Amino acid sequence: MELFTKTLFLCLAFALTNGAPAPPPDAAVDDPSLPDRCDGSEFDAITPDEKGNTFFFKGSHLWKGFHGPAQLSNESFKELDDIHNIGHVDAAFRMHNAENPDDHDHIYFFLDDKVFRYYDHALEEGYPKEIQQDFPGVPSHLDAAVECPKGECMADSVLFFKGQDVHVYDIATKTVKTKTWSHLPVCTSALRWLEHYYCFHGHNFTKFHPVSGMVSDAYPKDARRYFMKCPNFGHGGNYSVLKCSNVKIDAITTDDAGKSYFFAGLIYMRLDTSRDGLHAFPITRSWKEVTSGVDAVFSYTDKMYLIKGDQVYIYKAAAHYTLIEGYPKTLKEELGIEGHVDAAFVCPDAHAVHLIQGGIIRAVDLTATPRAVTRTMPMSLSNIDAAMCSAEGIHVFKGPTYYQYQSAMILAVSRIAPEPHNVTKAMMGCEE
Repeated sequence: MELFTKTLFLCLAFALTNGAPAPPPDAAVDDPSLPDRCDGSEFDAITPDEKGNTFFFKGSHLWKGFHGPAQLSNESFKELDDIHNIGHVDAAFRMHNAENPDDHDHIYFFLDDKVFRYYDHALEEGYPKEIQQDFPGVPSHLDAAVECPKGECMADSVLFFKGQDVHVYDIATKTVKTKTWSHLPVCTSALRWLEHYYCFHGHNFTKFHPVSGMVSDAYPKDARRYFMKCPNFGHGGNYSVLKCSNVKIDAITTDDAGKSYFFAGLIYMRLDTSRDGLHAFPITRSWKEVTSGVDAVFSYTDKMYLIKGDQVYIYKAAAHYTLIEGYPKTLKEELGIEGHVDAAFVCPDAHAVHLIQGGIIRAVDLTATPRAVTRTMPMSLSNIDAAMCSAEGIHVFKGPTYYQYQSAMILAVSRIAPEPHNVTKAMMGCEE
């Protein structure tokens, strides 16, 4: 629980308004012999490794992560040096091929007409190869590359960029379809980040749809405001540190894919525990119909339920959340209850949602039609902000404190609340 809580409140400390990672403050880079990406570098390639560490390449140097000084590429990938005639890489990507563990999560680097494949920072036997040996039909001298899993693309694919042509390589069939996206800037590098796709050009980046290439009107944006920590740029243009006494979570849930979501005001934060770290976004970025925040959220059978006032919004938990036709509906129609909902949670492998309303907790059978309350129990706590059930038990959040219970029944029958845990500066870097 201690690790969970530290992670949660670190996330809340970075209440941002744009979709990008939240790096800690960066130390000054005093070595003039090293390139400084805050000068406006145009990256040659960007790729995460199998552990989720993101590498930005420029010439013979790279940056590991979103802050910190440059280092020689051959310190992390020893074959990327002058002995092998690799002064820079043209493109790079992390393979997504879950059906083939021998390929999945391996990193591919492209230089001229050669491809290099790494796993755990070690060059694999038989490499480098001609690009067409591994990727028939893909041209040489690429500009950028990025993986595109099935569900985001039609099949597990790789997008290879050369000029304004995009070569879509189907991993299973080893076939290529070529598109021309003249409306997209020429990408010198590309990155998939939390199911969204970014084309980097100069010191800017543009978000695009991986199937249509469609670009929103809000782009391009300066990468120095979002994908790195640079002096005088700010992070997302709106970085602030919360006071510990002001921490307040509106809702929290974990979906069937293991992704955790924390909601606070108009912002939601997502934590992927295995890779990619902490991120903060406007709620409308993923759930565009929910424009005024949420009261409670829970996940069940690959769907996410967002409750605001007397309305329930249900979204399919696909690559990008889609509101189910006919929603929102009222709480009475969907869950058989009325009144304000303070918090909601569903325990793993359970088929009932527990809804907290004031000092009352109600269980609703999600398999029943129509859904109706099956149990109503009083609680010793009231004015709850959020709650979540996991293998660790029930976590109940109330302002800048949280409580832990072993089960929903214990939460309901306990007459005395357990010792609360307080948010501190040491936990989240907030201002006390």
